Amino acid sequence: MTGDENTLAGGSQPESLSDEAMRAELGRRLRMEAPWAIQFRDPSQEIKRLFSELFGTFFLVVVAAGAPTVSAVGAGQIGRAAAVTAPGLMVLSIILFMGRVSGAHLNPVVSIAFALRKDFPWRRVPGYIVVQAAGAILAGLFLYAMFGKVGLLGATVPGKGITDLQAFFMETVLTLGLVSTILGTASKAQNVGTMSAVGVGSYIALAGLWASPISGASMNPVRSLGPAVALGDFSHLWVYFAGPLAGALIAVLVAFILRGPAGFDSEAQLAAQGKIK
Repeated sequence: MTGDENTLAGGSQPESLSDEAMRAELGRRLRMEAPWAIQFRDPSQEIKRLFSELFGTFFLVVVAAGAPTVSAVGAGQIGRAAAVTAPGLMVLSIILFMGRVSGAHLNPVVSIAFALRKDFPWRRVPGYIVVQAAGAILAGLFLYAMFGKVGLLGATVPGKGITDLQAFFMETVLTLGLVSTILGTASKAQNVGTMSAVGVGSYIALAGLWASPISGASMNPVRSLGPAVALGDFSHLWVYFAGPLAGALIAVLVAFILRGPAGFDSEAQLAAQGKIK
């Protein structure tokens, strides 16, 4: 085998391997290096991906926090069922219109979960989290500029009679389900393609329908951060940071149990990383 082949194969091979076996391993690794994977590492496209995450997260938080805010402005004309279904429909739409650009994470714990599954490069996680937070804060400030501190700007807080600890466990369980849905529908094992948008959007609506009176069904640190920054009230924010992170970590463990080791699923990598032509 030539020196170039040896480099592409990832380093020196054990002497016991035949030339034929080494060529087969080289071919396998080259096939894994699909064009979309090479393109994703192109830094010239990074600004598109970051803007996509900022834009998508802005709209998610405008809808998720805006529905209860507008309900307060309109004296309850938007019911709870509509308020918790709206963000699910918004996420479905966002995944369909920009998922191929950035992967449509819209949530720091989703980016972390994809990275832990080796479907998304760790070096891109900080940038994604920063723009997700920026999009959420812009949404909170937009709602504040529009309506003032009406309806707590849709802030997620524990329900009446619910402790922070109870809300934490609820957010953990809800996010476990959400991230499991995202990782599962993105995987080669399910291979549902754009139908994953329906699964994820439906789960968000379902979680809100039964659990929003307990914790607000945030499942997303930046969804809670945006209104908190606009209000200047961070008294319960730890619940909505720690709970979703814990749920996402458990979901990664569940994915390992269900689908085995990370890093071998090209379909999941494509879903997590996006594809810009």
